[in-house]
Amino acid sequence: MDFDQIPDFDSLPTVDGMPQGCAWGVFDRNGKKDLLGTLNLLTQPVVATACAEARDGVSISLNWPLNAMRLPTPGRIRPAHKIINFKEEGSVDGSGWDDELHFNTQASSQWDSLVHWQHQETELAYNGIEVTREGLSASSTTDNTMPTLDHWHGVGGLAARGVLIDFKAWYEGKAAADGKTGLDAVFHPLNGHRITVQEIETVAKYQGVEFRRGDVLIIRTGATEILESMQPADFAKLQNFGMAGMHGVMESVKWLWNQHFAAVAGDAIAFEALWPLKEDGSAGAAKDLVLHPWLLSMFGMSIGELWDLRALSEHCKKSKRYSFLLTSAPLNIPGLVGSPPNALAIF
Repeated sequence: MDFDQIPDFDSLPTVDGMPQGCAWGVFDRNGKKDLLGTLNLLTQPVVATACAEARDGVSISLNWPLNAMRLPTPGRIRPAHKIINFKEEGSVDGSGWDDELHFNTQASSQWDSLVHWQHQETELAYNGIEVTREGLSASSTTDNTMPTLDHWHGVGGLAARGVLIDFKAWYEGKAAADGKTGLDAVFHPLNGHRITVQEIETVAKYQGVEFRRGDVLIIRTGATEILESMQPADFAKLQNFGMAGMHGVMESVKWLWNQHFAAVAGDAIAFEALWPLKEDGSAGAAKDLVLHPWLLSMFGMSIGELWDLRALSEHCKKSKRYSFLLTSAPLNIPGLVGSPPNALAIF
């Protein structure tokens, strides 16, 4: 199939036993099961166009420090950094240093690979692949049949046009224009606001950007700016834990596919708003997430979370440019479920 002509959501070929919109098989080639998902949209012409965004000589890191999270996260260790002095260790005859890191790949800025969260009813990952511990333990990427992040290196990593939707800045600017002051004029990412498709399109129009095939959509809520310096009032908000993010409903699902994004990312914990809502409108749990199973499992669209977007926001506002060359090279080890993005925005 010509990747420039992939169907919209409602026209995707039917996949037996799966709901309409499942994109399994769309990117398969020559009878080989695809492991990259929407990263396939980064064709040479798309990447060449994205590279034209880098014309000012400005590079901005989007990587939050590995130890920046101040909110305890069950099941995820804080990073441990071991400093090694050659003389003290006696391992090398000379003066010098090594270090070792032990960390959870989801504890700070990250990519979710296409195995991170399955379609919950079938427990299958992208392209109908059954994820196993044995499969994730492959000794080389060549032998790895799981759709994990190490496969990105075979296609040169990610180089794409990034588009920032600075929701926090837009919200606060609008609040000020409406005469609001104090806390009423501040967007707080722990308010659980569910950012709709209509709001994203409104912000994009306000910023003067149009989406293109192969873009990486990046949404700023200000989450990492709060999470790295939690105040008593912030901890109080956690009693009714909510995290702003994209609204997890089918309208969002269909829109994200029909825009043909290569990936999505943001500074929130889960990209989508937490906690999810069930179909009846009641509060849900992790298993009720909507965007995670659709994007990762059904579409093959990786999700970036906890990206540090403050400096990017400041530069975009100053330069009045909200699109840029985005590069990312995850760690390179077989079976990689998650990884720091090593992401740069280049203007």
